[in-house]
Amino acid sequence: MPDTAPDLHDAPDCYAPPELALLVERLGERKARQRPLVTLALAVLAGAFIALGALLYTLVLTDGTLGYGPGRWLAGFAFSLGLVMVLVGGAELFTGNSLMVMAWAERRITLGQLAGNWTLVYLGNLAGALATVALVRLAGLPSGPAAATAAVIAEAKSALDPLQALVRGVLCNVFVCMAVWLSLSARQAGGKMLAIMLPVAAFVALGLEHSVANMYLIPIGQLVGQGLDLAAFLRNLVPVTIGNVIGGAGFVAGIYWLIYRRLGGPVS
Repeated sequence: MPDTAPDLHDAPDCYAPPELALLVERLGERKARQRPLVTLALAVLAGAFIALGALLYTLVLTDGTLGYGPGRWLAGFAFSLGLVMVLVGGAELFTGNSLMVMAWAERRITLGQLAGNWTLVYLGNLAGALATVALVRLAGLPSGPAAATAAVIAEAKSALDPLQALVRGVLCNVFVCMAVWLSLSARQAGGKMLAIMLPVAAFVALGLEHSVANMYLIPIGQLVGQGLDLAAFLRNLVPVTIGNVIGGAGFVAGIYWLIYRRLGGPVS
């Protein structure tokens, strides 16, 4: 199909959904062709940004005066700081890059390029998240009641049944990829931030599972709690990662590709 999307740097205030499909494809192609060292550096930044959002989330969640639902909703908005920094500041996040499947489906990139990007970004996200764990502990954080909250979060995530972890990962990345998708529709920073914050606050409040966030939340909670447990960490991270791929690549990128690039025909 012809590529008739407006240029990424010269577009109206808000893209229509069919135009967004073309923009996501073009962006996926650019990501795949980016220099590996640049991709890795931006991935490390993204892991750190998400971890910093999770650090703030832990603190806000500790205040229980608002009640269970409103408190989790507010904590979700705090956590969205991480994705705002990724998307507005510029970084490479594994979960958001699930949308690159659209570029692969349109044969703009090869399967090898897609897998290479995902692998490099995943490892960079992990390095950034773990480096932030080290820095946070050197700073003596989280402290006080927030440290107890961090330990409870890690324990709850580690105790999840693998199937629950997988399905929560699927649902989580539907929200995350929709946050990325909606943010691309806006030209102004304020609009991008609002588009990011609402879906992210929702998935956090609902208790869904984000692989990159868990790269920080589980180790930091273990460190302030019972100590590091690599097996428990992997029991959560592996199914959550698989679920995130299914949710983002299948239920967002795949469905939008089918609707707008196959069933809907070219955009005029």
